[in-house]
Amino acid sequence: MLTTMIWTPLLMAAPLPPQQTTDPVPTAARVTPDAAAGDTQRTPTRRRPVRPSDSAPSVITADTRRTPPPGIIGDWHDIRTRLNERGITVTARYASESAANVTGGRKTLFRETGQFDAGALFDLEKIMGLKGGAFQATLTYRRGRNLSDDANLGTLQQVQEVYGRGQTLRLTQFWYEQRIGDRFELKLGRTNPGEDFAIFSCHFMNLSFCGAQPGNLVGDYWQNWPVSQWGARLRYEPRDDLYVQGAVYEINPRNLDNDFFIGHFKGATGVLVPAEVGWIRNATAGRIGSYKLGGWIATADAPDVFLDINRRPIAITGLASLERSSRYGVYINIQQQLTGETKDGKAENGLSVFLNATQADRATSVTDNQVAAGLFYKGLVPAVPGDVLGFGVARTHVNNRVADGQRLDPTRPAVQGSEYAAEVYYSIHPAEWLEMRPNVQFVHHPGGYAQADDVTILGLKAAFTL
Repeated sequence: MLTTMIWTPLLMAAPLPPQQTTDPVPTAARVTPDAAAGDTQRTPTRRRPVRPSDSAPSVITADTRRTPPPGIIGDWHDIRTRLNERGITVTARYASESAANVTGGRKTLFRETGQFDAGALFDLEKIMGLKGGAFQATLTYRRGRNLSDDANLGTLQQVQEVYGRGQTLRLTQFWYEQRIGDRFELKLGRTNPGEDFAIFSCHFMNLSFCGAQPGNLVGDYWQNWPVSQWGARLRYEPRDDLYVQGAVYEINPRNLDNDFFIGHFKGATGVLVPAEVGWIRNATAGRIGSYKLGGWIATADAPDVFLDINRRPIAITGLASLERSSRYGVYINIQQQLTGETKDGKAENGLSVFLNATQADRATSVTDNQVAAGLFYKGLVPAVPGDVLGFGVARTHVNNRVADGQRLDPTRPAVQGSEYAAEVYYSIHPAEWLEMRPNVQFVHHPGGYAQADDVTILGLKAAFTL
C-alpha cells in the first residue's frame, strides 16, 4: 500500500516522447529546445554547461562506465515517459565480456565476466523546484571469471576490463550536483575521480584503453568505476568552450571491501586532489574535439619502490621501505574528429582519433606511465546501421626504479620493462537495446617481460539495456 501511494502520483502524467539518452556527462554546446528534451538535469532553454565528456562516434550501450540509454523494455506502459515528466530517469544494463587466448598463457581457456548496473537520475528542479539540482544513484554487480588470472597471461592490464574490484554488489554513484548560476557547478557525495577527470570511454575491452588512465596506473588510491569515494568537485566555466575544475576525494583502503556498504566514515589515510583544464571544440567551430590537461596530488603515505628506511636498495637490505608522504602525476587527453558530421555534441560519423598519456611519480608508482592512441570510424559499412570500427595501441611502462631493484635481486629470473597492447573491434547495433563488439587483442611483452610469450585474444564485448 505504501509503495502504491508513493509511485501512483509519479505515473499519472500525460505521455511525453521517450528519453533517448541518459548519459549524466553530456558533451558541450548550447542546447536548443529539441536537443535538450532528454536532458533531465536542465530545462530546455538553459545553457548546457561545458562537459569534459567522451566525443567518440560510438553508442554508449556497452560502455561499462557510463549510464546506458533505455533499451529492451523501452517505454513499457508509458512508465518511463511518466517518470521522465516527473524528473526521474531509470536505467539498467547487463554488459558481458568473453575472451579466449589463442596464444600466450599457461593454458588455453575461455572465460566470461560481466556487470549488471541499475541507476536513477533525479532532476530536483522538476521534483522539488530546486533549480539546477540533480541526484544520481547507481548500483553495480560484477560476476564471472577473469581470463588474465585463470590462464596466467601475466599482463599488466586486464584483457577484460569489466572484471575486478571484487565480484560483488557496490554503491557506485550516490551524489548530488548543483548548478550555481551559469558558470559554476558543485558535486558532492559518493563518486570517483574517473567520472570527472581524465574521462575516456570504455568502448574497448582491454583495460589499456578504458576509463580514466590514472586509475590504470595508481589504482590503489585513484579508484575508477565501480568503486566510489567520498568526494567534492567544483567546476568553473569562464567561456562556453572552456572549463577549469578541481576536487577532493577521500583515500580509504576500506572502499575496496567486498561487503556491500553505503560509505565508510573511518579508515581514511589521506586525500586525492586532482585538477583539470579543458577546451571543448563544439560543432559550431567545426568538427568536435576535446583537449584536457590535468594533474593530481595524493597525501596518503606510500612506500618507496626502491629505497629502504636507510635510503639503501630494498633488494639488497630487505628492510622496510622508505615512506613517502605524497604522490602525484600529470595527464593529457586529446580526442578530435577529422571527418564526418556531428550531432548533439558527438561525432555522428566519420573518423575520430584519440591520444591519452599519463605520468605518475617515480618514487612510489610500480607502473609509472602509460600512453594510448587510436581511432574510431563510424559508418564504415553503410548497410550496417551504427557500425563503428575501433583500433588502439598502448604502452604501459614499469618504473625504471622498480627494474633497478629487480636487477639487484640475484633470485629474480627476469627484469620488467614495458608491455605493449593493441586491439581492434567492430561494433554493431542490431537493435536499439543490443550492442555487440567482437574484438582481437594482441599483447607484446606481457607483464613487461621481454622473454614472455606474446598473447593473442579473441573476444566479444556485448551489452543489452532494459
